[in-house]
Amino acid sequence: MFETTIAGSLPKPTWLAEPNTLWPAWRLSGTDLETGQRDATLLAIKGQEDAGIDIVTDGEQARQHFVHGFLARVEGIDFARRVEIGIRADRYKAMVPTVVDKLLLRGRVHPEARLARVHTRHKLKFTLPGPMTIVDTIADAHYGDRIELAMAFAALLNEEARALESDGVDVVQFDEPAFNVYMDAVKDWGIAALHRAVAGLSCTTAVHICYGYGIPANLAWKASLGSEWRQYEAIFPALASSRINQVSVECRNARVPLSLLGLLEGKDVLVGVIDVATEQIETPDEVAATIEQAMAYVPRERIIACTNCGMAPMRREIAYAKLGSLTAGAALARRKFGS
Repeated sequence: MFETTIAGSLPKPTWLAEPNTLWPAWRLSGTDLETGQRDATLLAIKGQEDAGIDIVTDGEQARQHFVHGFLARVEGIDFARRVEIGIRADRYKAMVPTVVDKLLLRGRVHPEARLARVHTRHKLKFTLPGPMTIVDTIADAHYGDRIELAMAFAALLNEEARALESDGVDVVQFDEPAFNVYMDAVKDWGIAALHRAVAGLSCTTAVHICYGYGIPANLAWKASLGSEWRQYEAIFPALASSRINQVSVECRNARVPLSLLGLLEGKDVLVGVIDVATEQIETPDEVAATIEQAMAYVPRERIIACTNCGMAPMRREIAYAKLGSLTAGAALARRKFGS
């Protein structure tokens, strides 16, 4: 009960990449970069194990960005043809590459999954960007239709997800922060695209939705949303009816009414008990309290304690201190609320 995991990413070592930024520049190149990424992956796994995390990830150490780390292995995308677009319904601007031809994978995207599997006996989770979020983070000069483009990406995601499962990955998670922006599209085609991405998988599948990192543009947007964030009310029933096994939701310091978690009936819920938008370290009591609040709406056996979002832009010492609080708080919750 109350297993622990993280949303996906961890800060990279300063010798590998620029610290404390969402789009870090690599500080190595060529074979040195490949070696550094492998070493950082092992460090991330060891750090999670030492903190007591039950379901570990690769920490996304071999990716510059959670979306573009996948796009880098896709043919049909011109990275030299970058344009500025508004993403997440113009919440902020980004320079993104352009789809110029039919999409194909250039072999494996995440060969580091095999390395991770060999070096941990814990359950292993790998994250992939969701098709709707990819479509919202790239320019299109070929398909001309967002749904067609999303399904093309979903097919590639499925190819990599099946390979991850063959590597021995226990959980494949799709990150869909776009799901709280385009609520009608989620119901119209977003979940269908996810179903295409998970087709044929027998491992556990998850989707992570959130209001984004603690970067200034997101903080400003959140401040405009009022005292309650009810976007999930429109999409949780559709997610509850989906074939996805787990839903990851931010709860700590969020204005999402926890009563909405009751709409995810039948799903495991990764309850975000760690706020990634602040450097304040949660206490075990605070973590246990968030779990207790979620228990009013989610059966305790379906709760997994998690971080609100990825921790990539954080200071490493803060991130790992928060992991310690995550596991200590989950242990406290087991003692207090276990049957």
